[in-house]
Amino acid sequence: MAEQDIALMSHLMRRAGFGASRDEIEAKAAQGYDSVVQELLNPETQEAVDEDLLYRYNPSYYEAAAIENNVQQWVWRMINSPRQLQEKVALFWHMIFCAGHSKIDSGQEMGLMVDIFRQDGMGKFDNLLLALSTNPGMMYYLDNTESHKTAINENYGRELLELFSLGVGMDEGFNYSEDDVKACARAFTGWNIAPPYPPFPHGRSPWEFRFDPADHDTEEKTFLGETGNWNGNDIIEIACKQPATARFLARHLYNYFVADEPQIPAWRLTPPRDQAAIEAMEKAYWESDHSIKAMLEVLFTSDFFKDEAIRYAKVKNPTEMVVSLLRMTGEFKGYKPGLFDYSQEPKYMGMDLMNPPTVEGWHTGREWIDSGTLVERINFASDILGNTELEGVQSLVNRLMGLGDKLTPEQFVDGCLDLTGPVVLFPDTMGQLISHASQEGELSHGTDAEKSDFTRRSGEMFQMIAATAEFQFE
Repeated sequence: MAEQDIALMSHLMRRAGFGASRDEIEAKAAQGYDSVVQELLNPETQEAVDEDLLYRYNPSYYEAAAIENNVQQWVWRMINSPRQLQEKVALFWHMIFCAGHSKIDSGQEMGLMVDIFRQDGMGKFDNLLLALSTNPGMMYYLDNTESHKTAINENYGRELLELFSLGVGMDEGFNYSEDDVKACARAFTGWNIAPPYPPFPHGRSPWEFRFDPADHDTEEKTFLGETGNWNGNDIIEIACKQPATARFLARHLYNYFVADEPQIPAWRLTPPRDQAAIEAMEKAYWESDHSIKAMLEVLFTSDFFKDEAIRYAKVKNPTEMVVSLLRMTGEFKGYKPGLFDYSQEPKYMGMDLMNPPTVEGWHTGREWIDSGTLVERINFASDILGNTELEGVQSLVNRLMGLGDKLTPEQFVDGCLDLTGPVVLFPDTMGQLISHASQEGELSHGTDAEKSDFTRRSGEMFQMIAATAEFQFE
């Protein structure tokens, strides 16, 4: 099988999913790139997670109230779901439509919000925004439950425009005014939840959306240049037909799936990294009646996505770092309990799943890494890749042995890099790894003692690769 096919498929699985084992990458490369893309874009064609077995092995996941159990279940799905793009898209929207357990105080509500991203995340953007706008957790998080026709709370109206649809501005102009924020907030009055918060003294009851017509502002409103007796549905429809919304979505998709962009607050004044790529996705948005799936299809089949220059041009976010390593090494594959410790690892690296720091979410790219989080990332990756008892690591060692009866240090390092990525290193880093491997000379595996030593040295080399700066990218 051609090396370029393996490298391209590995790139696709890192970006459109959470990586894969070498066996899976080779199987998908044999299947063909375009065929795999269509499978990813159409998750309903892939086998779903067997929830009966999931809840049998992990009964605490069923209608879980605790945030820790909801986070564990999501991490488990990221590791095990054949519908990899569906889970990757859910994480994408969670990083944009940010709401946190720190205020909502309900793990179950956070899990239900992620379900919206999972089920509607590749559909029509208007429908996704409507589902979000009627989600009780989001309505409470952004204070629409405190907005009334006689006392407007602008929080949800402002964030809907600034962070969820249009963005502040583009091409050095502004996309909306303060009057638009006020009109938006008025249109969403009467959109509330039942039963009302707080849950005490009898404990929490499940929330549901409730529209109170007596609390809805029915007067005329002017929003983004259009005047009428608008309600929340109308606001979403008007927002989704704005050129700014197509640009906002295209830049987010590029930043998440292709290459790191500047942080969102800079987008009004900073042109896209690849204007042609952004325009291609904008065109797909309009031609498909606002379909996110259509935009993703253009992205994954494009030359700009396949370009070798953008491989390893993105810093892995903490969840990608943790889940991709667990998938590569076969840890927590299938149905078994005990995922808590691993599910907490992204938090230690700066990404507390289901609990973003603010509604703006996390800053991405190189801002994922500082002196503290880098140590956590390296230690976790080294511990996992260096554990030669794990099924996936044993498979990598066996593949290395299959390269020949004897391996030179150069062949050994090349093989390790190929099987863990393929990872591309700077010449200086490459030289240091070869120098380390050369200290013990060639590797053989003809006897039990040689196999044991080969395995030890492989684990050490995997750990060294995990500690490189280049391994922080995908």
